[in-house]
Amino acid sequence: MKKLLTLLLVATIFSACGENVEEKASSKLQLAAEAFAANNFNEAKIQIDSIKILYPKAINARKEGIKLLQQVELKEQQQSLAYLDSMLTEKQAGFEAIKGKFTLEKNEEYQEVGNYFWPTQIVEKNLHRAYLRFQVNELGKMLMTSIYCGKNSIHHTAVKVSIADGTFAETPPSKDIYETTDLDEKIEKADYPIGEDGNVMGFIYLNNDKNIRVEYLGDKKFNTNMTKADKEALVNIYELAQFLSAIEQIKTEQKEALLKIRFIEERMSKNE
Repeated sequence: MKKLLTLLLVATIFSACGENVEEKASSKLQLAAEAFAANNFNEAKIQIDSIKILYPKAINARKEGIKLLQQVELKEQQQSLAYLDSMLTEKQAGFEAIKGKFTLEKNEEYQEVGNYFWPTQIVEKNLHRAYLRFQVNELGKMLMTSIYCGKNSIHHTAVKVSIADGTFAETPPSKDIYETTDLDEKIEKADYPIGEDGNVMGFIYLNNDKNIRVEYLGDKKFNTNMTKADKEALVNIYELAQFLSAIEQIKTEQKEALLKIRFIEERMSKNE
């Protein structure tokens, strides 16, 4: 008889504990729901996580917590997408306002992506001279080309830019070099994409108000000073690149948000 009473007492205690766990977990779930309603997504997720950590045996509360978490994640991504949409509209408006100042070179037959140049640096206006040319493609990727024209080849592979106080920037050796001869003129070109230019383009941008000396690094030495027009070209191309790269980044983030929304909705559909 005593054994039976003891077993009944233990069963009653465990039953009460089980109800108490579910009750406490439900209070956490309520806090999570209130945070979600207030668009405090981080707090909602913290409260839902606490149910799993503190009350692992609260099965019903945990199931409801999973459902609520999916709603939180969905709304979070939807709000993120709405913000990205507004940012894209803003950046595209800024781009549209300035793009008419640039020259777009694009052959529709073989080019999927065209390149923007500052008008003073188009090829036709710069024959027979040595200079740094700047361009940015429609995806926001900048490219600097060191062009040399002269009677003798120098076989240059890199360039160094410097100002009067001795500070400078230098490209690594170019991975894309082209040399030819037109009549008696030697023509050399070396390309340096953004990120592989030794921050030369950034250096010019920050020091565009100063005299900038350009040294061609090759078998023979050749030095020149950047013209005001060339520095102006870099500044404008650099700023156009900021718009275009920002637009591409936003588009990438939009795609990621849409994929996450689709994934969450599929999970919610399976749960139902």
